[in-house]
Amino acid sequence: MGPVSFSTVRSVVRFGRIETDPVARRLARAASVDDLRRLARRRLPAGCFDYIDGGAEDERTLAANCDAFARTTFRPRVLRGLVTVDTSAPVLGVQAAMPLVLAPTGFGRIADPQGELAVARAAARAGVPYTLSTLATRSIEEVRAESDGRLWFQVYAWRDRALVAEMVQRAAACDYEALVLTVDTAVFGRRERDVRRGFSLPPTLGIGTILDGLRHPGWTLGFLRNEPIRFANVVGRSVGDGSSPVTLADYINSQFDPALSWSDLDWLRSIWSGRILVKGIQCVADAVLAADVGVDGIVLSNHGGRQLDGSPSTLSLVAPVADAVGGRTQIICDGGVRRGSDIVKAVAAGADSVMAGRAYLYALAAAGERGVDTLLGWWRDDIERTLHLIGAPSVVALDRSFLDLSS
Repeated sequence: MGPVSFSTVRSVVRFGRIETDPVARRLARAASVDDLRRLARRRLPAGCFDYIDGGAEDERTLAANCDAFARTTFRPRVLRGLVTVDTSAPVLGVQAAMPLVLAPTGFGRIADPQGELAVARAAARAGVPYTLSTLATRSIEEVRAESDGRLWFQVYAWRDRALVAEMVQRAAACDYEALVLTVDTAVFGRRERDVRRGFSLPPTLGIGTILDGLRHPGWTLGFLRNEPIRFANVVGRSVGDGSSPVTLADYINSQFDPALSWSDLDWLRSIWSGRILVKGIQCVADAVLAADVGVDGIVLSNHGGRQLDGSPSTLSLVAPVADAVGGRTQIICDGGVRRGSDIVKAVAAGADSVMAGRAYLYALAAAGERGVDTLLGWWRDDIERTLHLIGAPSVVALDRSFLDLSS
């Protein structure tokens, strides 16, 4: 055998371009939400990761949300002659690029210094609504200034109703299109990972935190170089804005009103002329009550498994709720979504759309705003691919004939 020439080697070996962008390198190693979660775990201090990742008590409901999607299988149809499929769907009567709403999540800046601003910008580019949390680390006005997309505002029942009214008025002035009243926090769930970590907001800088910060220098530098993390929508108010470290359980139990009832919806309507959704519905009976009082939408949600451990998985509620109230109010399924195929399953079961929160926080922590862009791109591609493979021409054509719900 003669000597190997350079031209011979070049014909069989291809050297990849050296990527100098660290974020691009990181994302090149990721292909799923699980990959983004692993990247987030490496980049975040343990307390911050566990706050995002954890659930209540034994975390059975947290696991059940994802398991319900895993157990539900498709009934694919073939030879349907589909050249193209349509991933778009109406969300609260307005067409969205896919049947997805980004859920409200508090304290976005513990994942990335841009926090909620990054998520809102990514949502607008992807053509889906973004819901800002009352306990966000960027304000109603800051987020609107950065996003020309569809914005919803999530409301908690503060004991101080004047504060609620003020925030609602600010949301209206900034052209937020819907209020999402969260009703599953009469008291705070026991999130035992946070208890073990002694986690507070903003994070306290004790010896353990400093040592953990040294192991996560990128996060620590971002934390130190940016303005302090605050509850941006209540800065300077008497309820406390996070200027002093506080456990979330103590804060919510002291500030939120456990006496919230259906009659409070009348008060909310008196100060808001836009759409109202109720988030935290966990049984058919309450879904019927919500439809009876005329809310524009219900969000089937167990707070991502972070409140009552032992609540039903949200996907398991979709079909019975749709049978009871379908057509009378919008049905949104929140919890456990990790792939675009999960979105397809929820809509086929009877939901109008889904909400997702934890997944985009993993993406934000893993790679900032570009991570959220990547995730939303994956999901839209997933939905398109799934529609092709199950033989559905569009999202709006989905129904239970495409699912096996017997498990």
